[in-house]
Amino acid sequence: MNVARASLKRPRQEDEVERRKKVQHRVRREELSMEVEERASSTAPLQSSQDVDLHVGAPAPHFTCDAVLDQKFKRVSLEDYYGKFVVILFYPMDFTFVCPTEIMSFAKRISEFHAIGCEVLGCSTDSKFTHLAWTQTPRAEGGVDQITFPLLADKSMSLSRKYRVLNEAEGVAYRTLIIIDDKRKIREIIANDNSVGRSVDETLRLIQALQFADKHGQVCPAGWKPGDKAIDPNEKKMDFSRA
Repeated sequence: MNVARASLKRPRQEDEVERRKKVQHRVRREELSMEVEERASSTAPLQSSQDVDLHVGAPAPHFTCDAVLDQKFKRVSLEDYYGKFVVILFYPMDFTFVCPTEIMSFAKRISEFHAIGCEVLGCSTDSKFTHLAWTQTPRAEGGVDQITFPLLADKSMSLSRKYRVLNEAEGVAYRTLIIIDDKRKIREIIANDNSVGRSVDETLRLIQALQFADKHGQVCPAGWKPGDKAIDPNEKKMDFSRA
């Protein structure tokens, strides 16, 4: 009788063990799934480049990439320039026609940018090796000689995509100028036709106007330059204070 009872209990115990194993297996499977999701969310960027709503006033997308400066390779990050204004000159390609005239024009006047707390960065989808060769080629042969600001190498095209300036069909950046302020906020986005170069004078004027507006809480009318009249938006009348 006791043997019979023992034999009856054994299958029930085995069934219970199997049930617990199945429950544990299912729970573990769910835990693993959650771990995978958490790992993916922790390593993935907060936003893909396709989701970024890039506009004036938006935070400037972070980047770290290879660059060429003084004919040497270096790593450059947007964080390196926190507390300063930054101009990013996106351009199509090295060894072309309009691009070297822009790069050389900005390089010639780089001290004027530094004087107002601004850095200039050039960027194309060329490799760092092409940038190096370009800076080692004499101007008479289509090069730019030594350039006094970094040329960012965006061979992967990720930076151009982040800033929404990539011509996907050709794999090159549009001729776009972006001004980022000292708090990493985008303040200007200007896109030129590839056949027309950008103005150093206008770029300096825009930065000075933005800095004046930030400092004084006033707004700058068309063509404003340092020393010109500004407008007090609260009083709605001309303010004759000078920069």
